[in-house]
Amino acid sequence: MDLKALVDKDISLTEQALSKIRIAAPARSHLRRIAEDFLSMARAYYEDAKHFRDKGELEKALATVNYSHGWLDAGARFGLFDVGGDDRLFTLAE
Repeated sequence: MDLKALVDKDISLTEQALSKIRIAAPARSHLRRIAEDFLSMARAYYEDAKHFRDKGELEKALATVNYSHGWLDAGARFGLFDVGGDDRLFTLAE
């Protein structure tokens, strides 16, 4: 698989993951702010990845999309996000 195809595949997977995420922490809990921060970071890196891809900077796109998905995986493993038990899009603890 060439680098462009890999970037496109990873961006697509992260887009699917972002659409599936639901914040699990209650609205008034301290963990809610942490979950919102994780999700904000993931979205920012995802947007950066698309920007770099569009500019042809594929190495940067690949790095930033993987950072994005890393935030999502971490949030899912910590229980900040409800991902419906999806272990295809997320790396779950069990």
